[in-house]
Amino acid sequence: MKIENIVKTIGKSYAIEKELYEHFNVKRGLRNRDGSGVLVGLTRIGSVHGYIKDEQEVVPVEGKLFYRGIDVEDLVEDIKNEERMGFEETIYLLLYGTLPNKKELKEFNNFLDNFRSLPYGFTENMVLKSPSGNIMNKLARSVLALYSYDDNPDDLSLFSTLRQCIELIARFPILISYGFQAKSHYFDNGSLFLHNPKKGLGTAQNFLRLIRPDKKFTELEAKTLDISLIIHAEHGGGNNSAFTTHVVTSSNTDTYSAIAAAVGSLKGPRHGGASIRVINMIDEIKENVKNWEDEKEIREYLLKILNRSF
Repeated sequence: MKIENIVKTIGKSYAIEKELYEHFNVKRGLRNRDGSGVLVGLTRIGSVHGYIKDEQEVVPVEGKLFYRGIDVEDLVEDIKNEERMGFEETIYLLLYGTLPNKKELKEFNNFLDNFRSLPYGFTENMVLKSPSGNIMNKLARSVLALYSYDDNPDDLSLFSTLRQCIELIARFPILISYGFQAKSHYFDNGSLFLHNPKKGLGTAQNFLRLIRPDKKFTELEAKTLDISLIIHAEHGGGNNSAFTTHVVTSSNTDTYSAIAAAVGSLKGPRHGGASIRVINMIDEIKENVKNWEDEKEIREYLLKILNRSF
């Protein structure tokens, strides 16, 4: 039997009528039929407000994001006014529940600095010897591999879990940038260059420094990335990758397995991978809009995209 025929048979035998989902009130994904979110747990860490219910009707409102009860817009505004980076203190807030004072923030930054370097031999053996054409795939595999470099990876105590999470937060930019360099070299025929993270620089600055051949970046680039990292740091536990972590940790598995699973979820084009589609759309707009100074031309092309009139 041809595999095409087998596929058709499987498709028919596994199909379930859509009406049955409504009849048995089965949720398809993390959304109800009216567009509201499915309640999957309770958290004091982060919350997203995108709608209200008025007489059982979902009414969209201006989106709001809160970290530990603090409006993220207020966090970002304070950071901009004081012309400083804020991702690290945001992570401190999410992990510990309060904003740090200057001494606590300095100590936390020292923790991150000490954890940024990868274990001896990791870059060569894990990154360069097994590169991937997809950065998220490489990141997930790298997170799993770090399990082997932890003296007690299955310790589920709060102390151990917190230590593992801080290490991963510190190392994510290095894992991503090294994975990117390996992809550029082995898959895109580019030059290979690897820089070491620099102590005293924050997460955003270190990341930009690591992906640039000359290690150079502008202050605007660093501040833009810093704000982007703050906004993406936490979304209330109800999105796909956070929900994946919630499910996987419920089995009492190790931190590395749970985070790798979440990265796998984030890779999908209906979740974090959707950002790649945005980049592709921006590239397409650049190719088709001839005059970037002409607001009318830009507006007309954006309307074509919205109306799908191509």
